[in-house]
Amino acid sequence: MLNNPRSHGLWEASAPQAPATKPLQGEARAEVAIIGAGYTGLSTALHLAERGISALVVEAAEIGFGGAGRNVGLVNAGMWVMPEDLIKTLGEDYGNRLLDFLGAGPGYVWEMVQKHQIACEANPVGTLHAGVGPEGYSELQERARQWQARGAPVELLDREAAAQAFGSKAYSGALLDRRAGTIQPLAYARGLAHAAVKAGAVIHTSSPVTGIERDGQGWRVQTPQGTVRAGRVVVATDAYTKLVMQDIARQQVTLPYFNMATQSLPADVVQSILPGRQGVWDTKEVLSSFRFDAANRLVFGSVGALRNTGVAIHRAWAKRALRKIYPQIGDFRFEHEWFGAIGMTSDNLPRFHRLDEGIFAFCGYNGRGIAPGTVFGREMARFLAGETRAEALPLPLSVPNPTAWRGLRSAFYEAGAQLVHLTEARL
Repeated sequence: MLNNPRSHGLWEASAPQAPATKPLQGEARAEVAIIGAGYTGLSTALHLAERGISALVVEAAEIGFGGAGRNVGLVNAGMWVMPEDLIKTLGEDYGNRLLDFLGAGPGYVWEMVQKHQIACEANPVGTLHAGVGPEGYSELQERARQWQARGAPVELLDREAAAQAFGSKAYSGALLDRRAGTIQPLAYARGLAHAAVKAGAVIHTSSPVTGIERDGQGWRVQTPQGTVRAGRVVVATDAYTKLVMQDIARQQVTLPYFNMATQSLPADVVQSILPGRQGVWDTKEVLSSFRFDAANRLVFGSVGALRNTGVAIHRAWAKRALRKIYPQIGDFRFEHEWFGAIGMTSDNLPRFHRLDEGIFAFCGYNGRGIAPGTVFGREMARFLAGETRAEALPLPLSVPNPTAWRGLRSAFYEAGAQLVHLTEARL
Protein backbone atom coordinates (compact mmCIF):
# COMPACT_ATOMS: atom_id res chain seq x y z
CA MET A 1 0.00 0.00 0.00
CA LEU A 2 1.06 3.57 -0.61
CA ASN A 3 3.58 2.16 -3.14
CA ASN A 4 5.44 0.25 -0.44
CA PRO A 5 5.86 -3.46 -1.30
CA ARG A 6 7.08 -4.17 2.25
CA SER A 7 3.94 -2.90 3.96
CA HIS A 8 1.48 -5.72 3.17
CA GLY A 9 3.31 -8.07 0.81
CA LEU A 10 1.46 -11.26 -0.08
CA TRP A 11 -1.76 -10.18 1.56
CA GLU A 12 -2.15 -7.15 -0.69
CA ALA A 13 -1.18 -9.20 -3.74
CA SER A 14 -3.81 -11.88 -3.07
CA ALA A 15 -6.73 -10.11 -1.34
CA PRO A 16 -9.99 -9.20 -3.11
CA GLN A 17 -10.55 -5.51 -3.69
CA ALA A 18 -11.76 -3.25 -0.89
CA PRO A 19 -15.00 -1.30 -1.33
CA ALA A 20 -14.61 1.94 -3.24
CA THR A 21 -13.90 4.83 -0.86
CA LYS A 22 -12.76 8.43 -1.04
CA PRO A 23 -11.40 11.06 1.37
CA LEU A 24 -13.79 12.88 3.66
CA GLN A 25 -14.61 16.27 2.15
CA GLY A 26 -16.75 18.97 3.66
CA GLU A 27 -18.94 18.39 6.69
CA ALA A 28 -20.61 15.11 7.57
CA ARG A 29 -22.72 13.96 10.48
CA ALA A 30 -23.05 10.61 12.20
CA GLU A 31 -24.19 9.29 15.53
CA VAL A 32 -20.80 7.65 15.98
CA ALA A 33 -17.48 8.60 14.39
CA ILE A 34 -14.92 5.79 14.26
CA ILE A 35 -11.21 6.44 13.79
CA GLY A 36 -9.39 3.57 12.09
CA ALA A 37 -10.47 0.96 9.53
CA GLY A 38 -8.97 -2.15 11.10
CA TYR A 39 -10.84 -5.05 12.68
CA THR A 40 -12.13 -3.12 15.69
CA GLY A 41 -13.24 -0.06 13.75
CA LEU A 42 -14.87 -2.03 10.95
CA SER A 43 -16.58 -4.47 13.32
CA THR A 44 -17.89 -1.57 15.39
CA ALA A 45 -19.22 0.18 12.27
CA LEU A 46 -20.84 -3.00 10.95
CA HIS A 47 -22.57 -3.86 14.21
CA LEU A 48 -23.75 -0.28 14.72
CA ALA A 49 -25.13 -0.06 11.17
CA GLU A 50 -26.97 -3.34 11.66
CA ARG A 51 -28.72 -1.66 14.61
CA GLY A 52 -29.71 1.35 12.54
CA ILE A 53 -27.14 3.63 14.21
CA SER A 54 -25.29 5.85 11.74
CA ALA A 55 -21.54 5.17 11.79
CA LEU A 56 -18.82 6.94 9.84
CA VAL A 57 -15.26 5.58 9.69
CA VAL A 58 -12.28 7.80 8.92
CA GLU A 59 -9.03 6.02 8.04
CA ALA A 60 -5.67 7.76 7.62
CA ALA A 61 -4.49 5.50 4.79
CA GLU A 62 -6.41 2.50 3.44
CA ILE A 63 -8.71 -0.19 4.82
CA GLY A 64 -6.59 -2.66 6.78
CA PHE A 65 -3.49 -0.47 6.55
CA GLY A 66 -2.34 -1.12 10.13
CA GLY A 67 -1.95 -4.43 11.90
CA ALA A 68 -5.12 -5.79 10.28
CA GLY A 69 -3.42 -6.04 6.91
CA ARG A 70 0.08 -7.07 8.01
CA ASN A 71 -0.28 -9.83 10.59
CA VAL A 72 0.43 -13.55 10.21
CA GLY A 73 -3.23 -14.49 9.95
CA LEU A 74 -3.47 -16.72 13.04
CA VAL A 75 -6.97 -16.54 14.54
CA ASN A 76 -6.17 -17.33 18.16
CA ALA A 77 -8.29 -17.89 21.26
CA GLY A 78 -7.14 -15.99 24.35
CA MET A 79 -4.04 -13.86 24.87
CA TRP A 80 -0.35 -14.65 25.44
CA VAL A 81 -0.96 -14.59 29.19
CA MET A 82 -1.79 -17.95 30.76
CA PRO A 83 -5.35 -18.19 32.14
CA GLU A 84 -4.41 -18.28 35.82
CA ASP A 85 -2.07 -15.29 35.45
CA LEU A 86 -4.77 -13.37 33.61
CA ILE A 87 -7.19 -13.96 36.48
CA LYS A 88 -4.56 -12.83 39.00
CA THR A 89 -4.17 -9.57 37.05
CA LEU A 90 -7.85 -8.78 36.43
CA GLY A 91 -9.48 -10.57 39.36
CA GLU A 92 -11.93 -13.46 39.32
CA ASP A 93 -14.87 -11.59 37.78
CA TYR A 94 -13.19 -9.79 34.88
CA GLY A 95 -10.57 -12.50 34.45
CA ASN A 96 -13.05 -15.30 33.91
CA ARG A 97 -15.27 -13.04 31.82
CA LEU A 98 -12.39 -12.09 29.50
CA LEU A 99 -11.16 -15.67 29.16
CA ASP A 100 -14.62 -16.91 28.18
CA PHE A 101 -15.12 -13.96 25.85
CA LEU A 102 -11.82 -14.37 24.00
CA GLY A 103 -12.06 -18.15 24.01
CA ALA A 104 -15.21 -17.84 21.92
CA GLY A 105 -13.60 -15.19 19.67
CA PRO A 106 -12.44 -17.44 16.81
CA GLY A 107 -15.87 -19.04 16.59
CA TYR A 108 -17.40 -15.62 16.07
CA VAL A 109 -14.88 -14.85 13.32
CA TRP A 110 -15.89 -18.03 11.48
CA GLU A 111 -19.54 -17.03 11.99
CA MET A 112 -18.91 -13.58 10.49
CA VAL A 113 -17.09 -15.07 7.51
CA GLN A 114 -20.03 -17.37 6.78
CA LYS A 115 -22.75 -14.80 7.44
CA HIS A 116 -21.22 -12.15 5.17
CA GLN A 117 -19.68 -14.58 2.66
CA ILE A 118 -16.21 -13.10 3.11
CA ALA A 119 -13.63 -14.60 0.73
CA CYS A 120 -10.62 -14.70 3.05
CA GLU A 121 -9.24 -18.25 2.97
CA ALA A 122 -10.73 -18.96 6.40
CA ASN A 123 -9.42 -22.29 7.68
CA PRO A 124 -10.80 -23.22 11.13
CA VAL A 125 -8.58 -26.26 11.64
CA GLY A 126 -6.78 -25.10 14.79
CA THR A 127 -3.32 -23.80 15.61
CA LEU A 128 -0.19 -25.50 16.92
CA HIS A 129 1.89 -23.85 19.64
CA ALA A 130 5.31 -25.41 19.07
CA GLY A 131 7.53 -26.32 22.01
CA VAL A 132 11.24 -25.55 21.67
CA GLY A 133 13.31 -27.84 23.87
CA PRO A 134 12.41 -29.21 27.33
CA GLU A 135 11.60 -25.75 28.69
CA GLY A 136 9.19 -25.04 25.85
CA TYR A 137 7.43 -28.36 26.35
CA SER A 138 7.05 -27.67 30.07
CA GLU A 139 5.39 -24.37 29.21
CA LEU A 140 2.96 -26.15 26.90
CA GLN A 141 2.16 -28.71 29.59
CA GLU A 142 1.19 -25.91 31.95
CA ARG A 143 -0.86 -24.13 29.29
CA ALA A 144 -2.66 -27.36 28.50
CA ARG A 145 -3.43 -27.97 32.18
CA GLN A 146 -4.87 -24.50 32.67
CA TRP A 147 -6.95 -24.42 29.49
CA GLN A 148 -8.23 -27.96 29.91
CA ALA A 149 -9.32 -27.09 33.46
CA ARG A 150 -11.61 -24.54 31.81
CA GLY A 151 -12.97 -27.10 29.36
CA ALA A 152 -11.15 -25.67 26.33
CA PRO A 153 -10.65 -28.07 23.39
CA VAL A 154 -6.86 -28.09 23.53
CA GLU A 155 -4.67 -31.18 23.21
CA LEU A 156 -1.05 -31.63 24.28
CA LEU A 157 1.03 -33.51 21.69
CA ASP A 158 4.22 -35.26 22.70
CA ARG A 159 7.34 -35.22 20.53
CA GLU A 160 6.20 -38.08 18.29
CA ALA A 161 2.67 -36.78 17.76
CA ALA A 162 4.02 -33.27 17.20
CA ALA A 163 6.44 -34.53 14.56
CA GLN A 164 3.50 -35.99 12.66
CA ALA A 165 1.51 -32.75 13.00
CA PHE A 166 4.39 -30.52 11.88
CA GLY A 167 5.99 -32.85 9.34
CA SER A 168 9.23 -32.10 11.21
CA LYS A 169 11.16 -33.41 14.20
CA ALA A 170 12.32 -29.94 15.15
CA TYR A 171 10.02 -29.48 18.15
CA SER A 172 9.69 -31.09 21.57
CA GLY A 173 5.90 -31.09 21.48
CA ALA A 174 2.90 -28.95 20.63
CA LEU A 175 -0.38 -27.64 21.96
CA LEU A 176 -3.21 -28.06 19.47
CA ASP A 177 -6.02 -25.52 19.96
CA ARG A 178 -9.04 -26.64 17.96
CA ARG A 179 -10.87 -23.33 18.46
CA ALA A 180 -8.38 -21.45 16.32
CA GLY A 181 -7.21 -21.40 12.69
CA THR A 182 -5.85 -19.19 9.92
CA ILE A 183 -7.20 -16.50 7.67
CA GLN A 184 -6.04 -14.11 4.93
CA PRO A 185 -6.00 -11.10 7.26
CA LEU A 186 -6.28 -8.24 4.76
CA ALA A 187 -8.99 -10.06 2.84
CA TYR A 188 -10.93 -10.45 6.09
CA ALA A 189 -10.61 -6.74 6.87
CA ARG A 190 -11.78 -5.81 3.39
CA GLY A 191 -14.66 -8.25 3.74
CA LEU A 192 -15.74 -6.61 6.98
CA ALA A 193 -15.60 -3.26 5.19
CA HIS A 194 -17.85 -4.51 2.38
CA ALA A 195 -20.31 -5.85 4.96
CA ALA A 196 -20.26 -2.57 6.91
CA VAL A 197 -20.95 -0.49 3.78
CA LYS A 198 -23.74 -2.85 2.74
CA ALA A 199 -25.29 -2.43 6.19
CA GLY A 200 -25.22 1.37 5.82
CA ALA A 201 -21.95 2.50 7.37
CA VAL A 202 -19.78 5.08 5.61
CA ILE A 203 -16.00 4.71 5.23
CA HIS A 204 -13.60 7.46 4.20
CA THR A 205 -9.96 6.58 3.50
CA SER A 206 -6.95 8.90 3.01
CA SER A 207 -8.48 10.94 5.85
CA PRO A 208 -6.06 11.21 8.79
CA VAL A 209 -7.62 12.77 11.85
CA THR A 210 -5.83 16.00 12.69
CA GLY A 211 -7.87 17.03 15.69
CA ILE A 212 -10.85 16.30 17.92
CA GLU A 213 -12.69 19.09 19.70
CA ARG A 214 -15.93 19.49 21.58
CA ASP A 215 -18.99 20.45 19.59
CA GLY A 216 -21.89 21.17 21.92
CA GLN A 217 -22.97 17.84 23.39
CA GLY A 218 -20.81 15.92 20.92
CA TRP A 219 -17.52 16.09 19.04
CA ARG A 220 -16.03 17.51 15.88
CA VAL A 221 -13.49 15.17 14.26
CA GLN A 222 -11.26 17.03 11.81
CA THR A 223 -9.40 15.73 8.76
CA PRO A 224 -7.39 17.71 6.16
CA GLN A 225 -10.37 18.17 3.85
CA GLY A 226 -13.39 17.60 6.02
CA THR A 227 -15.12 17.35 9.36
CA VAL A 228 -17.50 14.88 10.91
CA ARG A 229 -19.79 15.89 13.75
CA ALA A 230 -20.77 13.00 16.00
CA GLY A 231 -22.29 12.45 19.39
CA ARG A 232 -19.68 9.84 20.28
CA VAL A 233 -16.27 8.76 19.01
CA VAL A 234 -14.53 5.36 18.91
CA VAL A 235 -10.73 5.38 18.62
CA ALA A 236 -9.73 2.12 16.91
CA THR A 237 -6.12 2.79 15.94
CA ASP A 238 -4.25 0.73 18.58
CA ALA A 239 -0.52 0.36 17.73
CA TYR A 240 -0.92 2.67 14.71
CA THR A 241 -2.14 5.65 16.72
CA LYS A 242 -0.39 8.73 15.32
CA LEU A 243 -1.82 12.24 15.52
CA VAL A 244 -4.62 12.17 18.11
CA MET A 245 -5.30 10.41 21.40
CA GLN A 246 -1.64 9.47 21.68
CA ASP A 247 -2.13 8.26 25.25
CA ILE A 248 -3.09 4.98 23.56
CA ALA A 249 0.33 4.76 21.89
CA ARG A 250 2.25 5.93 24.96
CA GLN A 251 1.10 2.93 26.99
CA GLN A 252 2.49 0.43 24.46
CA VAL A 253 5.98 -0.71 23.50
CA THR A 254 6.24 -1.36 19.78
CA LEU A 255 7.43 -4.79 18.73
CA PRO A 256 8.27 -5.09 15.00
CA TYR A 257 7.25 -8.28 13.23
CA PHE A 258 7.99 -9.42 9.68
CA ASN A 259 6.68 -12.12 7.36
CA MET A 260 8.13 -13.70 4.23
CA ALA A 261 6.22 -15.89 1.78
CA THR A 262 7.78 -18.54 -0.42
CA GLN A 263 6.67 -19.29 -3.94
CA SER A 264 3.95 -21.94 -4.20
CA LEU A 265 5.69 -25.13 -3.14
CA PRO A 266 5.62 -28.41 -5.11
CA ALA A 267 2.82 -30.84 -4.25
CA ASP A 268 5.13 -33.50 -2.79
CA VAL A 269 6.73 -30.96 -0.46
CA VAL A 270 3.36 -29.52 0.57
CA GLN A 271 2.09 -32.98 1.52
CA SER A 272 4.99 -33.41 3.95
CA ILE A 273 4.55 -30.08 5.77
CA LEU A 274 1.69 -29.31 8.18
CA PRO A 275 -0.67 -32.00 6.86
CA GLY A 276 -3.49 -30.53 8.97
CA ARG A 277 -2.83 -26.99 7.61
CA GLN A 278 -2.74 -25.46 11.10
CA GLY A 279 -1.00 -22.19 11.80
CA VAL A 280 2.09 -22.37 14.04
CA TRP A 281 4.05 -20.22 16.46
CA ASP A 282 6.74 -21.34 18.88
CA THR A 283 7.73 -20.84 22.51
CA LYS A 284 10.99 -18.98 21.89
CA GLU A 285 11.42 -15.48 23.32
CA VAL A 286 12.20 -14.19 19.83
CA LEU A 287 9.39 -16.26 18.46
CA SER A 288 8.71 -17.52 14.96
CA SER A 289 5.48 -18.37 13.16
CA PHE A 290 4.51 -20.12 9.95
CA ARG A 291 1.45 -21.28 8.01
CA PHE A 292 0.33 -22.04 4.46
CA ASP A 293 -1.86 -19.79 2.36
CA ALA A 294 -4.43 -21.16 -0.10
CA ALA A 295 -1.88 -21.25 -2.93
CA ASN A 296 0.56 -23.39 -0.89
CA ARG A 297 2.96 -20.57 -0.18
CA LEU A 298 4.63 -21.04 3.19
CA VAL A 299 4.44 -17.80 5.17
CA PHE A 300 7.26 -17.58 7.72
CA GLY A 301 7.74 -14.75 10.21
CA SER A 302 9.49 -13.55 13.34
CA VAL A 303 10.31 -10.49 15.40
CA GLY A 304 12.15 -7.83 13.41
CA ALA A 305 11.79 -4.93 11.00
CA LEU A 306 12.64 -5.13 7.30
CA ARG A 307 14.56 -1.90 7.03
CA ASN A 308 18.20 -0.87 6.95
CA THR A 309 20.47 -3.79 7.96
CA GLY A 310 17.46 -5.80 9.11
CA VAL A 311 16.44 -6.70 5.55
CA ALA A 312 19.46 -8.85 4.74
CA ILE A 313 19.86 -10.25 8.27
CA HIS A 314 16.26 -11.40 8.68
CA ARG A 315 16.01 -12.73 5.12
CA ALA A 316 19.17 -14.86 5.51
CA TRP A 317 18.02 -16.12 8.91
CA ALA A 318 14.57 -17.04 7.57
CA LYS A 319 16.15 -19.19 4.84
CA ARG A 320 18.39 -20.96 7.35
CA ALA A 321 15.53 -21.46 9.78
CA LEU A 322 13.10 -22.90 7.26
CA ARG A 323 15.70 -25.28 5.86
CA LYS A 324 16.49 -26.54 9.36
CA ILE A 325 12.83 -27.15 10.22
CA TYR A 326 12.00 -28.57 6.81
CA PRO A 327 15.06 -29.96 5.00
CA GLN A 328 12.72 -31.38 2.37
CA ILE A 329 11.86 -27.88 1.17
CA GLY A 330 14.96 -27.85 -1.04
CA ASP A 331 15.66 -24.75 -3.09
CA PHE A 332 13.10 -22.01 -2.63
CA ARG A 333 12.78 -18.26 -2.86
CA PHE A 334 10.75 -15.68 -1.00
CA GLU A 335 8.27 -14.00 -3.34
CA HIS A 336 6.97 -11.48 -0.80
CA GLU A 337 8.28 -9.86 2.37
CA TRP A 338 6.58 -7.32 4.63
CA PHE A 339 6.46 -6.12 8.23
CA GLY A 340 4.45 -4.16 10.75
CA ALA A 341 4.20 -3.23 14.41
CA ILE A 342 2.66 -4.96 17.42
CA GLY A 343 1.68 -2.82 20.41
CA MET A 344 2.60 -4.53 23.70
CA THR A 345 1.03 -3.35 26.96
CA SER A 346 2.77 -3.70 30.33
CA ASP A 347 0.78 -6.80 31.33
CA ASN A 348 0.18 -8.13 27.79
CA LEU A 349 -3.57 -7.60 28.17
CA PRO A 350 -6.00 -5.41 26.21
CA ARG A 351 -7.63 -2.25 27.51
CA PHE A 352 -11.04 -0.56 27.53
CA HIS A 353 -10.66 3.21 27.83
CA ARG A 354 -12.92 6.20 28.16
CA LEU A 355 -10.56 8.84 26.78
CA ASP A 356 -13.03 11.67 27.37
CA GLU A 357 -16.77 12.06 27.76
CA GLY A 358 -18.22 10.07 24.85
CA ILE A 359 -14.84 8.91 23.48
CA PHE A 360 -14.03 5.22 23.90
CA ALA A 361 -11.40 2.71 22.81
CA PHE A 362 -10.60 -0.97 22.93
CA CYS A 363 -6.88 -1.46 22.30
CA GLY A 364 -3.72 -3.29 23.34
CA TYR A 365 -4.19 -6.58 21.52
CA ASN A 366 -0.52 -7.59 21.90
CA GLY A 367 -0.36 -9.34 18.55
CA ARG A 368 -3.75 -11.07 18.93
CA GLY A 369 -5.94 -8.69 16.96
CA ILE A 370 -8.12 -10.75 14.61
CA ALA A 371 -10.60 -12.40 16.97
CA PRO A 372 -10.38 -9.79 19.78
CA GLY A 373 -10.79 -6.90 17.34
CA THR A 374 -13.87 -8.53 15.85
CA VAL A 375 -15.60 -9.33 19.14
CA PHE A 376 -14.57 -6.12 20.90
CA GLY A 377 -16.04 -4.19 17.96
CA ARG A 378 -19.29 -6.06 18.45
CA GLU A 379 -19.25 -5.28 22.18
CA MET A 380 -18.47 -1.61 21.52
CA ALA A 381 -21.55 -1.41 19.29
CA ARG A 382 -23.69 -3.07 21.95
CA PHE A 383 -22.36 -0.67 24.56
CA LEU A 384 -22.97 2.42 22.43
CA ALA A 385 -26.45 1.15 21.53
CA GLY A 386 -27.29 0.94 25.23
CA GLU A 387 -27.67 -2.84 25.14
CA THR A 388 -25.00 -3.39 27.78
CA ARG A 389 -23.45 -1.32 30.55
CA ALA A 390 -19.75 -0.56 30.88
CA GLU A 391 -19.57 -2.70 34.02
CA ALA A 392 -20.81 -5.73 32.06
CA LEU A 393 -18.06 -5.58 29.42
CA PRO A 394 -15.22 -8.12 29.54
CA LEU A 395 -12.67 -5.48 30.56
CA PRO A 396 -12.77 -2.88 33.33
CA LEU A 397 -12.96 0.76 32.34
CA SER A 398 -9.51 2.35 32.67
CA VAL A 399 -7.40 5.34 31.69
CA PRO A 400 -4.14 4.96 29.73
CA ASN A 401 -0.93 4.83 31.77
CA PRO A 402 2.27 5.69 29.87
CA THR A 403 5.04 3.10 29.69
CA ALA A 404 8.48 4.32 30.74
CA TRP A 405 11.24 4.37 28.14
CA ARG A 406 8.93 2.99 25.46
CA GLY A 407 10.98 4.45 22.60
CA LEU A 408 14.23 2.98 23.84
CA ARG A 409 12.60 -0.36 24.54
CA SER A 410 11.10 -0.48 21.06
CA ALA A 411 14.49 0.25 19.52
CA PHE A 412 16.06 -2.43 21.72
CA TYR A 413 13.60 -5.04 20.45
CA GLU A 414 14.36 -4.17 16.84
CA ALA A 415 18.13 -4.27 17.37
CA GLY A 416 17.94 -7.36 19.59
CA ALA A 417 16.00 -9.33 16.97
CA GLN A 418 18.70 -8.51 14.43
CA LEU A 419 21.41 -9.74 16.78
CA VAL A 420 19.56 -12.99 17.47
CA HIS A 421 18.89 -13.65 13.81
CA LEU A 422 22.43 -12.77 12.81
CA THR A 423 23.86 -15.50 15.03
CA GLU A 424 21.14 -18.09 15.42
CA ALA A 425 21.29 -21.33 13.48
CA ARG A 426 17.76 -22.18 14.68
CA LEU A 427 16.53 -24.45 17.49
